[in-house]
Amino acid sequence: MSGPQCCENPPTLNPSSGVGRLEKVAGLDSYVAGSPDSKSAIVFVSDIFGYDAPNLRKFADKAAAAGYYVVVPDFFYGDPYVPDNAGRTIQIWLQDHGAAKGFEDVKPVIESLKSKGITAIGAVGFCWGAKVVVELAKQDNIKAGVFCHPSFVSVDDIKEVKVPLAILGAEIDQMSPPAVIKQFEEILAAKPDVRKQ
Repeated sequence: MSGPQCCENPPTLNPSSGVGRLEKVAGLDSYVAGSPDSKSAIVFVSDIFGYDAPNLRKFADKAAAAGYYVVVPDFFYGDPYVPDNAGRTIQIWLQDHGAAKGFEDVKPVIESLKSKGITAIGAVGFCWGAKVVVELAKQDNIKAGVFCHPSFVSVDDIKEVKVPLAILGAEIDQMSPPAVIKQFEEILAAKPDVRKQ
């Protein structure tokens, strides 16, 4: 679960950041970048601060520059976590924005991309978003996934993964410490069907 490390230095949200554009994708406000004619797409699933985070959009722009069509949906419907709101702690905010809802909301996004002729779809999840991506990976809805600071992902989640994953942790991470990331990697390494894809 997100803790003080995640929330001590929140980004300054900027809805006009990035070189992409805003569009509706499967009914969700989304930041999109890259050519919609690409046959490969990446869905970026944000951390608790949402899709207006400038660094998230910079990552999306870099992936788009490499030839991917990138979609960053607003899974929080304009309601990202605001640490300065003392009346709405992270625990209260998470009750309104559980990763299970994010998983349900991402499925129509994936279907929308497929309906445009995109044949290879991957996903990148940051913190809260990693849990959404692991759910996609358990159901074989994507070709590959990436987690960055997967604080909501469990060992049991990793055991059910059906697609290749890259997991990016940090040395000083109380929510996803290196020992947990190593467990994840060992489980994935023992799954030959996942490594081959």
